Amino acid sequence: MLDRPIGVAGAGSIGCFVGGMCAAAGRRVALLARPRVIEEIEGHGLTLTSFEDSQRHVAANRLTLSDDPAVFADAGVVLVTVKSADTAEIADVIARHAPSDAVVVSLQNGIGNAAVLRQRLPGHVVLAAMVPFNVIAAGEGRFHRATSGDIVIEADAADSAARLAVPGLTMRATRDIAGVQWGKLLLNLNNALNALSGLPLRQQLAQRPWRRLFADQIAEGLTAIRAEGIRPVSLTPIPAGWAPHLLRLPDAMFDMALGRAMKIDPQARSSMSEDLQRGRRTEIDYLQGVITEIADRRQLQVPLSRRIVALIKRAEAAGQGSPALTPEQIRSDTV
Repeated sequence: MLDRPIGVAGAGSIGCFVGGMCAAAGRRVALLARPRVIEEIEGHGLTLTSFEDSQRHVAANRLTLSDDPAVFADAGVVLVTVKSADTAEIADVIARHAPSDAVVVSLQNGIGNAAVLRQRLPGHVVLAAMVPFNVIAAGEGRFHRATSGDIVIEADAADSAARLAVPGLTMRATRDIAGVQWGKLLLNLNNALNALSGLPLRQQLAQRPWRRLFADQIAEGLTAIRAEGIRPVSLTPIPAGWAPHLLRLPDAMFDMALGRAMKIDPQARSSMSEDLQRGRRTEIDYLQGVITEIADRRQLQVPLSRRIVALIKRAEAAGQGSPALTPEQIRSDTV
């Protein structure tokens, strides 16, 4: 598998960081990226930094850069990092251009991407995965990892997780990737709150009104997920069911219980916040939208999730970045 190049399908922030870390470790890497990203990397190389103060630089000539999917012609692995709405399209691209024995790994947010890839890529080994950390695109080929956590990949006979891991980028296998992804979805419900706030993540989560809003979002999410008979796997040592109670603690108690364990760079913001800032389509339909879809089928009440979907779509349509709302405004039905 790794005697051939690793292809990155949709090299944005996560794709450039993960692909760049693989290249820094000596792996051959091919990035399928937008012309703007290619121009940045050709001009500056890839500089990969982390909240842990690590730094790596990968010269442009150590990467294969292209906006032509023919770059996957000899790939042994294809890492899919496109937005969830683009999964079907990129699957068809992979089907046309990648070898039939290439292993496809979905490093995407959301729940159903691996199923879409499997449907459109019969014969390929397709592995679901979960990326817990946030990456900031800082311009001029610089990508900064701003939060902690290990990539988790669906266990397979080839032990792909261990084989893909490189120094500075731990990847571990799990036999319950569905539970892990649902656990990640619960945490990702804060992506929209952070985008609506206009605040850095650490500053947002340090404030009890925002944490209480997040807690109420998780509570709605847990109600929907449990109605489906799903048991989410927590990404922290704290069981998922405890999260709403801990988030509602007063600031001092929260800081003692959990705040000091949160490894978040002061400049970190959610990917959805970056999407609003850049005028891009968000993944709200694959986060809060999943909760509202379950609620529709199960006749559940999830008013906060519906409210947040509406506010994000309104911000997308306005195209002016974050609306910088307060928790009270988000809860209100008059904004």
